[in-house]
Amino acid sequence: MGVKIFGGQPAIAGNIIVRQRGTVYHPGKNVGVGKDYTLFALTNGVVEYKKGRKDRMYVSVTPVETA
Repeated sequence: MGVKIFGGQPAIAGNIIVRQRGTVYHPGKNVGVGKDYTLFALTNGVVEYKKGRKDRMYVSVTPVETA
C-alpha cells in the first residue's frame, strides 16, 4: 500500500503509481484506476502530483517526447 512512484520519476505504461484503499489519490491525465482503486500509468512519461479542488490530490503522467 502507498505511493510506488513519486513525483518527477519516470513511469512506463502499465506501471503501478499508487496502491490504496478508497480514493485518497484521484486519477488525472494519462492515469487509470483499477477495481481496487490502484492508480496506474496509461502512457510513458513523468509522474506529477497536484492538489485540485476541495483539496483532492490528483496524479497525472506527463508524456515525454522521444527523439
